[in-house]
Amino acid sequence: DRGVVMGSGLEERQSRKLILFIVFVALLLDNMLLTVVVPIIPSYLYNLDESADVALRNNTLSQQDAPGSFHSIVSLYDNTVRLSGSNTTARSTELVPPTPATAQQPQNSSDCPQSTSKLLNENVKVGMLFASKATVQLLTNPFIGPLTNRIGYQLPIFIGFCIMFLSTIMFAFSSSYALLFLARSLQGVGSSCSSVAGMGMLASVYTDDEERGHAIGIALGGLALGVLVGPPFGSVMYEFVGKTAPFLILAFLAVFDGGTVAFFFLAPKPSSHQKGTPLLTLMKDPYILIAAGAICFGNMAIAMMEPTLPIWMMETMCARKWQLGVAFLPASISYLIGTNIFGTLAHKMGRWLCALIGMMVVGISVICVPFARDIYGLILPNFGVGFAIGMVDSSMMPIMGYLVDLRHVSVYGSVYAIADVAFCMGFALGPSIGGSVAESIGFPWLMTIIGVVDIFFAPLCLFLRNPPGQEEKIVRFKTHINTFGNMQTPCRKILAGMQTRDLEAARQKSCPPSLPTLFFVSFTCSSI
Repeated sequence: DRGVVMGSGLEERQSRKLILFIVFVALLLDNMLLTVVVPIIPSYLYNLDESADVALRNNTLSQQDAPGSFHSIVSLYDNTVRLSGSNTTARSTELVPPTPATAQQPQNSSDCPQSTSKLLNENVKVGMLFASKATVQLLTNPFIGPLTNRIGYQLPIFIGFCIMFLSTIMFAFSSSYALLFLARSLQGVGSSCSSVAGMGMLASVYTDDEERGHAIGIALGGLALGVLVGPPFGSVMYEFVGKTAPFLILAFLAVFDGGTVAFFFLAPKPSSHQKGTPLLTLMKDPYILIAAGAICFGNMAIAMMEPTLPIWMMETMCARKWQLGVAFLPASISYLIGTNIFGTLAHKMGRWLCALIGMMVVGISVICVPFARDIYGLILPNFGVGFAIGMVDSSMMPIMGYLVDLRHVSVYGSVYAIADVAFCMGFALGPSIGGSVAESIGFPWLMTIIGVVDIFFAPLCLFLRNPPGQEEKIVRFKTHINTFGNMQTPCRKILAGMQTRDLEAARQKSCPPSLPTLFFVSFTCSSI
């Protein structure tokens, strides 16, 4: 019997590790695809628009020429050009010489944009393109969360991998803004399936709060690794190989690594046959809303930087293509460090305190970003942004499951749908609003605004320090009645109106109410 128990425990641990690995891979691929486009899209769209303008000008000039005036005859005798159909002769010495401006440009002149106004107009297009994924994911999550509560988690994860594969193939071969927009939107559906089902699955198999926090920290490490590898991988491949190559590699990884493992080796059962708390009820919970708000506004900072920082670098630093992605490297590395450190540490120091400090550091770091004058000046503020967002995510994601355990039914699909909605809202509003604001008032003011918002939101995390249970008052009342069941009705009314602070401390420590409280009640009842 002991051997059977030990074998079943070992099998359960291996199953949990396999589930953690699958969720890690799902978040890795999703966020690599999310961030690999960050250095590619601004430059690619700018080149598309430039090519379209050049073709339009050439067509206009060719249509303006007279039918008989486009043939020219060059005379080698006297260096004159004679136009057929006319008697006009022009000397080659009278032609306008080419502009010498190219000789006066800086060293990396080929990377400097030719038209600053056109570059600024790219803010809105790039912002809307980046926001489309998060917007679609935002609309899909309310349906995916309750669906996972009914059918389990393995099928949504597999569907998510398949959709991400299709989205990646579309990115590889799209050559117009409309197709890129469609591919980005399709990615939102796949991301919703994989992230909601993955986080809900982790919460269901890791029931201990400390173990759950550690597991979610490791899973968020996959998210961090995808964010870490995506921008430099995309920029280097785009510069030296081309636009198609990075997306084909990601498509290969998605279909073979993610889809195969999820379909053949992952076989968890639905967490229980319990009916979960309705999504609308969870959305009305103020503590869940505070945790979701911290996730939203924390990630909105980096979401606003993704479309606007590369354009600002092209405008002010004449940054090369590979530099546009490498600029996000400090933030990605520090996010990976932060999620791994605070996945466990946040439980010991208090997740509310970890999130509060993280929100403050995000705000301060974002405000410092526009003070950079070259790519090296971005290292420290970007490192602070990534590290602080890692603190927020690694503390707020586990607390979502804790709040459901404490205040609702322990079924996690819907609550992690809310967490993913908050994450997506940051990445939907961030690029769309950020692109328009950067075009209107400039990139420095954009960073100042989101930094101030994060700093002012931070104190709200204090409310997560000791959230009450939903049925706490009923439990306390029943406890009091059982303790003093032989007392008169007036005494029971006194019990219902007792001070709750001492009883709350007693409940948390799993011990009876203190002697002063019992003495107060006994004295009052005896006097009655």
